[in-house]
Amino acid sequence: MSLLVNIVIADEDDFEAIGESQHPVEEWSGIQARDIDTTKIATLHCLLTGDSFEEALSRYEPVYVSAEEGAIIIRIPDELVEKLAYLDEDALDSVGEELAATEEFELTGWPTQEVMTLVEELAALAQQADSNGEAMFVWMHRLLT
Repeated sequence: MSLLVNIVIADEDDFEAIGESQHPVEEWSGIQARDIDTTKIATLHCLLTGDSFEEALSRYEPVYVSAEEGAIIIRIPDELVEKLAYLDEDALDSVGEELAATEEFELTGWPTQEVMTLVEELAALAQQADSNGEAMFVWMHRLLT
């Protein structure tokens, strides 16, 4: 089973509407990806903040769970949004390479360049969220394969 993932920016109180959406990236600014789960996001959080994995993971409890569609929404903490928003180009490359080398990404076979591109896209989204005073949300929906 794989995950369809939309990472979007929106007003703080839009999480329920995001959870009820079939395709959040069509309604809010964001990116679409596959198989970015809470573990992978918490790993990025650890790389950028220095928090332990357990501490980071505890910050990613769902803020919304759809009873009908099975979508789960987590909110990316402001601390991670700020760290992503202010990474320079060299730091983006470094974080992307480090993230690609983690067990979470290596075990699922993510190519380094794809992970680096993901980090760049997340940073651009974080910059937009930071400048607009918006929050970042991750919409995850399991796909039956």
